[in-house]
Amino acid sequence: MKNLFNRYIKNNIYAAAAYNFILVMLLFMLCRIAFYLFNVPYFQGMTLSHFLVLCKGGIQFDLSALIYTNLLYILLMAIPFQFRYKKGYQQTAKWIFIVTNSIVIIANCIDIVYFRYINKRTTFSVFTEFSNENNLWKILGDGFVQYWYVSLFGLLILFGLYKLYYKPQRKEEQLPGKIYFYYIRNVIALVVIGLFAVSGIRGGLGHYVRPITLSNANKYVDRPSEAFIVLNTPFCIYRTLGRDQYVDPHYFKSEKELKAVYDPIIYPHPAGEFKKLNVVVFIIESLSKEYVGELNKGLDGGKYKGHTPFVDSIIRNSLTFEYTFANGHRSIEAMPSVLSSVPSFIEPFILTGYSSNKISGIAGELDKKGYYTAFFHGAPNGSMGFDAFAHLSGFKSYYGMTEYNNDADFDGTWAIWDEPFFQFYAKKMNTFKEPFMTTLFSASSHHPFVVPKKYENRFKENGGLPIYKCVEYTDYSLQKFFETASKMPWYKNTLFVITGDHTNQMKHPEYLTDAGRYKVPIIFYYPGGNLKGRLKKVAQQVDIMPTILGYLNYDNPYVAFGHDLLDSTREENMAMLYDKPVFQYFKGQYMYQYDGQRIIAVYDYIHDILLKKNLKNTVKDPRAENEMKAYIQQYITRMKKNSLTIN
Repeated sequence: MKNLFNRYIKNNIYAAAAYNFILVMLLFMLCRIAFYLFNVPYFQGMTLSHFLVLCKGGIQFDLSALIYTNLLYILLMAIPFQFRYKKGYQQTAKWIFIVTNSIVIIANCIDIVYFRYINKRTTFSVFTEFSNENNLWKILGDGFVQYWYVSLFGLLILFGLYKLYYKPQRKEEQLPGKIYFYYIRNVIALVVIGLFAVSGIRGGLGHYVRPITLSNANKYVDRPSEAFIVLNTPFCIYRTLGRDQYVDPHYFKSEKELKAVYDPIIYPHPAGEFKKLNVVVFIIESLSKEYVGELNKGLDGGKYKGHTPFVDSIIRNSLTFEYTFANGHRSIEAMPSVLSSVPSFIEPFILTGYSSNKISGIAGELDKKGYYTAFFHGAPNGSMGFDAFAHLSGFKSYYGMTEYNNDADFDGTWAIWDEPFFQFYAKKMNTFKEPFMTTLFSASSHHPFVVPKKYENRFKENGGLPIYKCVEYTDYSLQKFFETASKMPWYKNTLFVITGDHTNQMKHPEYLTDAGRYKVPIIFYYPGGNLKGRLKKVAQQVDIMPTILGYLNYDNPYVAFGHDLLDSTREENMAMLYDKPVFQYFKGQYMYQYDGQRIIAVYDYIHDILLKKNLKNTVKDPRAENEMKAYIQQYITRMKKNSLTIN
């Protein structure tokens, strides 16, 4: 056995490197087990089977973190030159491996203890948090002694890393005159190893796969806190490295003063008994307001028809608003905004170090009322991290490309074509017990802007922008969905909401401004009721959740950064967007641009639609600036304190 090991491990540089990598993966898993055992009280109700699920999910994050950590070592072992077999070279590679991996193992061990103090994994922000501490080494030394058993565990892990490391012992054999075969196969090996490294860091290959982030851990958990078992500390640090960190601006000195200006806790005052309506939310990829003819009757001198004839027909029998905005520019920003009333400030919530915070959501709140909840997205499961966030926000079931189970309808780039997936959505809902709350995030109106071959002659650009034909195809798919759904028994007892995730290609000047780039439709359609009209109000995506819950006469308090658009007691609505590096605040007829310290611009966005005239020297509204400050501070402090829900 020993000779066999020496032959295939010590005498093969790739096998030796793989062995060492697997070794440190196992040591990371031991750190995860120790992390759990030391913090058992924080993970009540854990079963062995569920813990194994968390460990299995953690492998992906360990792989990513350890490839980052070992990039230099991997390169040293993979370059195809023969000097890599020399004793001094291999000794150097060994110590690079041991030192770099010892650092990340120590980081994991520190968090075994530190978790109890911060209730999360350490992120890069820790370096900012302790940058001005002069006694950091003393703190670490005291912790080393106080938690000696964790320190002993860490030392044993490091000792194992050192003792169990293997390095190749001899030069690879070559056939005389066949040296080029050596380089061919080793260059091929280098390419394969490079692809493995990229795939491991990103969490997969393919343009539809976004690099995994902290939020992806949520797909494995039953409770948000369990994400910290799935994650490891080095991964959390790497993924938050160089990102803008949330710093409490301390605009207001006391909590009382802050809440007096703005408080995101909503205490409902229902007008009657709870309405057990089904709720269906469509988040349509790239559905800019500009594409909707019914909302742009004045464009092109009144001749504009738009690209959404079916959505136009829905709007005529729906409730919508005059000034409607997305809270971000990316799909990953839309999900928290629409479904959990959490805007995207500084960076998308899903990409922050706080993405494992406990969070409210329409699904989670309606679950308390006995609703069945499900999220639908036709892309490969795991794409964009949607499944993880859906789980975090309270959805019980997820239906993706796997559940659709027919790759023949795959568009070849992103997801299942909208038309068949929308039909799948309607028919699947027909099997659900009422009341239910579901969401579908569409995919076809996306780059590279193609439609199914059978519709290439039907849907064309018709106006010069490639996305137009895709929008028309998705609008047609939506029409077919409603034709199917309208024949089903649950249809008239359902509140439908339609919005875009963000804007996309646009050509009219008024939609290319700082305000116009965020304009998406927000539509409430209730075929069994009388919810109609076009109110001259400001509305934003984060208003969708409180408006739905308000309309249903929901009676539990919850946290939301939006408002009930049907609340007649509100003086006027507002919208707050982050257009890096400034905040944009819409209230009344004015849009305020605020850089975190001062108002840098004020525009009458209603009458000055091209935002040509900066009114900051003539329009003074201290209340608006105070409201912006309170909104920002509430968001940042609640994010940092993990208080996005009602305790």
